[in-house]
Order: sequence, then C-alpha cells, then structure tokens
Amino acid sequence: MSDIGPSRTGDDGRAWRAVLLDEVVPADAEVLAGLRADPCITVVDRREAQRADLAGIRSRARGDEPGELPTTWAFYPWRRTLIGVLGQDAFRRLRLDRNRNKITEAEQERLGRLRIGVVGLSVGHTIAHTLALEGLCGELRLADFDAVEVSNLNRLPATLFDLGVNKAVVAARRIAELDPYLSTVVEPDGVTDDGLAAFLDGLDVLVEECDSLDIKVRLREEARRRRIPVLMETSDRGLLDVERFDLEPDRPLLHGLLGDVDSAALRALSAEDKVPHVLRILGAADLSARTAASMVEVGRTLTTWPQLGGDVTLGGATVAAAVRRLGTGRGPASGRVRVDLDERLDALDTVLAGPPPADEPAPVDPPAPGSGHAVTDAVLEAVRRAPSGGNIQPWRVEVGAGVGGAVDPVVRLRLDRARTTTMDVEHRGSYVALGAALFNARAAAAAAGALGPCRLFGDPGDPDLVATLRLAPGRDERLAAAHAAVLRRGTNRAHGRPAPVPDRTVAALREAAHAEGGRVHLLTGDDLVAAGETLAGSDRIRYLTDRLHREMFAELVEPGAARTDVGIETRTLGLDPADLAKLAIARRPEVMALLADWDAGVALGEDTRDRLASSSALAVVAVEGSAPADFVRGGAAVEAVWVAAEDRGLAVHPTSPVFLYATHPHDLVVLSPRFADELAALQSSFRGIVGLVPGEAVALVLRMSHTDVPAPRSRRRPLTEISSIT
Repeated sequence: MSDIGPSRTGDDGRAWRAVLLDEVVPADAEVLAGLRADPCITVVDRREAQRADLAGIRSRARGDEPGELPTTWAFYPWRRTLIGVLGQDAFRRLRLDRNRNKITEAEQERLGRLRIGVVGLSVGHTIAHTLALEGLCGELRLADFDAVEVSNLNRLPATLFDLGVNKAVVAARRIAELDPYLSTVVEPDGVTDDGLAAFLDGLDVLVEECDSLDIKVRLREEARRRRIPVLMETSDRGLLDVERFDLEPDRPLLHGLLGDVDSAALRALSAEDKVPHVLRILGAADLSARTAASMVEVGRTLTTWPQLGGDVTLGGATVAAAVRRLGTGRGPASGRVRVDLDERLDALDTVLAGPPPADEPAPVDPPAPGSGHAVTDAVLEAVRRAPSGGNIQPWRVEVGAGVGGAVDPVVRLRLDRARTTTMDVEHRGSYVALGAALFNARAAAAAAGALGPCRLFGDPGDPDLVATLRLAPGRDERLAAAHAAVLRRGTNRAHGRPAPVPDRTVAALREAAHAEGGRVHLLTGDDLVAAGETLAGSDRIRYLTDRLHREMFAELVEPGAARTDVGIETRTLGLDPADLAKLAIARRPEVMALLADWDAGVALGEDTRDRLASSSALAVVAVEGSAPADFVRGGAAVEAVWVAAEDRGLAVHPTSPVFLYATHPHDLVVLSPRFADELAALQSSFRGIVGLVPGEAVALVLRMSHTDVPAPRSRRRPLTEISSIT
C-alpha cells in the first residue's frame, strides 16, 4: 500500500485519475493484494460478464471470437473501490458499441484521436462528460480554478460529496469512472498566463465556457494564432458559437462583435463597464425574455444570471454534435445558431392519427366500353388482364381491318416505350409483358373460335409493332381451355407453407412452357434456399441503388391514391403491420444512402428470404435467345405456366432480380454502377443454381407456394386508355 501513497489510496481532494494495475506485473500484483486485503476497499469484478457481452457484439458485427482477452484493474482512490475491466481496446469497443451506426467505426477511430480542451467546468462539465460519453476524444484538458458549491447543484452533475472539490477535478473523476483509460489533464488553477501555452499546444478543438470576458478573448487570441477552432455554448435559447480559426486564421474574434477591443483592454475594465460587451456577445435583442428580465435584477434581487440544468445538458449535446462534425470533416462553418427548445415546443404539430386503413377487398374494375364486337371486346379484356412489371402495362392495342381491306379484324399489340424503368433493360421486361398479353389475346380468340394467324414484328419499319393477331375462324383447344384461367389469374404475395409439388403438376408446368417455346427450371429444397440467397442479395442492391430505389417506390400505390389502376397497391404486398412500418423506413432515400455508404443492409433481403423459405418451388421460365422476339415468346411461356400452376392449386408470385434482363456486363453497369461487380457474381451464381445453359435467357422467375390466402386482384388501365379503333 505504501507504494501507492496516500493520494492514490484515499481522497485528498486532488486525485482524479484511476490507478491502472496489471496483475501480471509483479509490483502491481503486490499492490492489488494489499488492496484486496484492506477491509475498507470495495472490490468489484464483473470481467466475465464483460467478456460475454463483448463476445455477443463481435459475433454480430465482426464474426470473430474474443479468446483470452487481457484485463486490467482500476483503483479509484476517492471511491476507495477496485474494479476489474477489460483491456483498453476491448473496453472501448464494448463501451461504444451502441454508437454504431450513428457513428461509424471509422469515424469513431478518427474522433478517438482528438485532443479537446474545455475551459470553465460548470457548463463545461456536462460538455466534457458528453464528449467522453460518446468517445469523441482521446484526451481531455480541463481547466477551472473554482470549487463546487451548493448553488452549483442546480446545473452541475455533481453531488454533496463533491462540495469544496475543484470543479475540474470533479469532472475528471466522473469521466474516469466512465472510462479509466481516457487521458485527462486537469488545470485546477484555471488557465493562467504561465500555463496557457501548454494548455493550448496540440489541441484540435477548444471549448470555451468561462465567465471572465478578458479570458474569453485571451483564449481566442491564442487559439487563432495556433489555428484551433473554438466552440462556445451559451445556455440561453441554446446559442452555439463556432469560430473556425483553423480555416480562417484572420477571422475577427467572437465574429467581430467586440470590435477592436483586446484582452488587455478588457482586463482593465470594471465589471460594470464589461456589461455592454457581454450583451453584444449574447445578443441582447435575442435573449429569452426571462433571461433579459433577469439581467436587470443582477446585483439587486439576483446574485448572478440564472441557468437551468436542462439548458446546460442541451449545451452538452449541441457541442458534442459540433465536435462530431468537426472531427469527421463535415463542418460546421463559422457562425452561430440557436437550438431553442421553447421555440420548438411552441411549434408542436397537432397529430391525430386515424385508425389504420382497413384491409378492404380488391376493387372491381368497372365495365369497359366495348367496340360493339363481342370477340374483339373479349380479346381486349384478356390483353388488359395480362401481368407486367410494376403493373405498368407497357402496351397499346389497335383494332382495325386486315391488310388489303380483309374482312377479318386485326388486333395489333404495340410497345409503349414511355412505360418503362431502369430494370426493363432494352425493354426486355416489356417484351415479356407483351408476350403474356399476346397469350391472353390468343386464348380469348381461341375460346371464341376466332383464332387466326399471329405474326411477331411483322413490319421492319415499325419496330414497336410487336404482334399482329387476325381474328379469323380457327380454334386451339389448349388455348381455349386457358381462357377462363387467364381472366381469374392473380399475383399472390402471401407467405405460404412449403409442400412437395406433385410430379403431374411439374409435368403440366413443363408442358405449358414448351407449348409456347419456353422451358421451366423448377427449384426445390437446397436449390430453392440457395436461389433465395441470390435473390435476397439482388433485392439489397435494388434498395441501395438510388435510381432503382426511387423507381421501386414510385411503383407502390397507397390506399386512397388518385389512381389505383397502375402500379402495385400496398394492400396486395402481403405485409403485416410490422412489415408495413419497416417499409416506411425502407422508403427513405437518405437512409438507403447511408446503408450503401456503410456497405450494409443485409436485412433488406430478409423479406425475400422469408418468402422463399415459405415456398414450395421456384419456377424459372427461360427461352433460347435474347432478341426481342425471344422475350415475347418467353412472356407467353410465363403466362402459360402461371395459369397452369394456379389451375393446380399453386399460388404464384413473380420476382424480378435486378440482373434479370441483363444479357451483357455493360447492362449491369447501367443498372447499378456501384454494385455492378456484385450483381455479376449474383447473376452467375443464380444461373449456376438454376442450370441455365449459354444462350438461354430468363423471361421471369415465379415463386410458387401453397396457401389458403386468396390472391388480391390489381386493377388495370381502362380500355379507352390502352386501345384504339382504326
């Protein structure tokens, strides 16, 4: 015990640092033994709990095991307490873990190197403690000549045990009890002429909270000479001053509010003569009414100006926010700002949230005005019911006479290039939708006995004319049988229950695709899980790529929207209230930008993983070739497989990975420049899992499940908007 000395074993009013002792060092081990044997010393050992806590955060964030971590004993003389703690690096990681991602790990490391000086430890106590609390510095220098008095306890987070103790020492002790490793330097005589240079040398930020006007100016004179930025918080209406002498070495002190008065001249003034200068700094016209009125009473009914603990606490938060920005190169610029809580409370918004929207049944499309021709009307209605990405319905339909004045009417399907998105690379997704629409048109014509010849891209001079179908006498039993299923087809995004897909259903799906020139790859079991990981990774990139994110949410239609016949209504997403609340977060582009910067956001793919895990199979509909006509054929195969699956009791939900219509590496760069390489890896993995061969292109991916939840119906554009009679 004698090796520590009285100032280290008991409270002589001056000790403020924890004594760090390593039990593997013989001299420290001897001291530890003496402390443990002293009945007046309290020993606290929760090192195993700290190791367990650290293991938990490492497994989530780093994936490594803590192993045998070094520990230290911290002895607090003023508490007569010995506490076991983790070693410095592990302790800091555990203590600051809840800062993530408000402060990134890289930012935390950078901020942890700052050296910050705080002069004036009344308001400055809370500021210094907040800086330590958030890990915003590696060294704190604290200066104040005054001692704690009872009248300080309305705003100073000290206690009766601290009465008569120097304010800087009290602050340093509180910080040491928070983090025994944080370096603190205490100047119990305040900032003197003799000690000013040593106090300021090497500082990154100076926080000035002293009462003396001449010291305020003197500190700034020297800080400007050393190019140290200065922060000052005045606890009235949350006034924060920032002086960036590091960027503006010629900047006037205190924004020029004092004119040319220097510290020497101020020191010679009486207290009464300093009042006008103080009011200029505070901004007399901007003081709160209560503070301004109190200034009149100072020296009469008040000893000094009033301050509140809440205002001082707010000042700690405000200065900490400014330091975070300074330390990470994000500003702020020189100037002043008021963070006025009373003003904000006066501006409270009245929020009266109504009940959540009811889960109403799907609206029924109003009857569409027909052309007066029963077969034509049936074909148009079937086209209108076709699926499309984001329900954008990228088609125009023309009904007119045949070539050369033929009697039979002709239906022409045209690509509407204005209805597209970034993921619709080279309009390949639109061609798939037009192929599905063509399948529906043929099914309606076949059911009416009017299935004539069909031709794709029949006019080289008119590339947007995708298909021409003549309504002439003719019938196809396979297509006619599909007509009723086409009209009741829907997207079912509900979670299902995994169950085997019968062999006869698998055969029917493959036959349906083959009849339209396509092929079905059906994934189940481990392949389904592996494919789910690639689709989840793709969804994450869709959220994190600004343009894709904006377009995705532009497709969503909220209840009560002006138009519900385009886009995807949120009520059809199959989301519970918790997931809908998460959607409100995912909708925010600034949140997604942060996750992209952090290369995070794995959870953004969880919904896809969960849905795939509840599925019975994943049907990948593919075609040979990647020309527009190939994707049209692929779309017909998709629709044929879709209605065949529903006829056999399967719920169908299309899913579109970002890379779906990319056939060249450049396409991936267009889709997401930042994540192009990751998309390429995901696409390659997906093709391998599916077993696609070179030259085979995917038309669409269909999630299939067993569920008792009925598929909601999405509305479609009116016929008057998509069709014309020529």
